[in-house]
Amino acid sequence: MGRVKVLVVEDDPSVADGIIDGLGDAAFEVHHSATGAAALSDFATFAPDIVLLDLGLPDMDGTDVCRALRKQSAVPIIVVSARGDEIDRVVSLEMGADDYVVKPFGMRELVARIRAVARRTNSAEAPVGPTERTFGSLTIDTRAQRVSLAGEDIHLTPTEFELLVYLTEDPGAVCRRSDILNDVWDTNWFGTTKTLDAHVAAIRKKLGNSGWIESVRGVGFRFGQPA
Repeated sequence: MGRVKVLVVEDDPSVADGIIDGLGDAAFEVHHSATGAAALSDFATFAPDIVLLDLGLPDMDGTDVCRALRKQSAVPIIVVSARGDEIDRVVSLEMGADDYVVKPFGMRELVARIRAVARRTNSAEAPVGPTERTFGSLTIDTRAQRVSLAGEDIHLTPTEFELLVYLTEDPGAVCRRSDILNDVWDTNWFGTTKTLDAHVAAIRKKLGNSGWIESVRGVGFRFGQPA
């Protein structure tokens, strides 16, 4: 397998140069886009494995870029932004981002986040045992990374898919928040548990019923089937 290809979408030249140099030293293949329009164009030609996306772009908001990319691809997207408010994190995750890093950040942290997302994506591509799980009208194909509900495809981001697969490993069993973060987000996760809540909320919304993932107060979540 070749080097992981990272598309860096950042309008600040000094920030972009630092990221490009740091990722280059970590053996990633990097391409830089300075605007949202350029990112959407470069995405098709560069075909990145991961996108690092700033929100404050000069021509369009990064959440719009995220939404546009999500319509055409499930490639992992990590938002890298100076916006540190919880609402910005939640909106970005609801638009399809897989992770959120607040500026300023350390290069080691950023590299760890990229590698963790890459590992999650690669592990989801490798089938283990039966590849299809069916729960009533819901079908999850772990090999094809497809989810369908009543015969209609449901689009999930890579992290949303991995989270749903994790919860369906043992239907009805309670999964603790700490275990979910360690196993789905990797032990290198630096964020808060609000990210987990946002991903659960996004999955519930896409499945159209919160009963698929039940909250267990003070503990975590369990997968169930709506009545």
